Amino acid sequence: MKTKLMLLSLVLMTSCASTKLVETWKNPEHVVFDAGKVLIVGMSQDDEVRLEFESQMKEKLEKLGVEAMRSVDLFDVEFTSSEKSEEELSDVEQQLLDKGFDAILFTKVVGTENRRTFRERMNKFNNLYSRFSADYLGHQDMYYDPEYYDTFNLYYIETALYCICVDKDRELIWKGDFEVEEPSKASKTIDAYIKLMTTAMADVDVIF
Repeated sequence: MKTKLMLLSLVLMTSCASTKLVETWKNPEHVVFDAGKVLIVGMSQDDEVRLEFESQMKEKLEKLGVEAMRSVDLFDVEFTSSEKSEEELSDVEQQLLDKGFDAILFTKVVGTENRRTFRERMNKFNNLYSRFSADYLGHQDMYYDPEYYDTFNLYYIETALYCICVDKDRELIWKGDFEVEEPSKASKTIDAYIKLMTTAMADVDVIF
């Protein structure tokens, strides 16, 4: 599948801006996936945006009867301020498994139009990461590299749901790509994005 781009650094938008679904992909081996305890990861250099997104997402999941935890409550400042290894992320996944988590919901900005500076390599745009650790490793410099991106007009945002279930591979269950125009105001944009994203998941029986 050709991936188009996207996730959070959700520096977000005005009420007149638009959010739309570009495409989705679902693992054909999972007819129905019902997550019960989810870690929410919003990857962004903007701490306020990250907190806003993860908090709204947590509230949404809890209203649906799902236990959820924000990454801001799990990853300390030191964790996100420097590059992590695959071994360190594997340790995180195992800790989550030990604590009863069965999924990671991972959102990030992976591309933009009308960019002034953007250090994301174009060959990443078509990657379909099968594991959370690979996805995180491929984009983690977003946290600490001040030149990662600058001046966007159109954000491409990607949300991926990864299974970390017992006796199963920690694999990609679902991925959705979205466009967000003219980001500038976080709360309304995040709310619109979450509603569209959760609806898209429910449409293909990936549910909470």
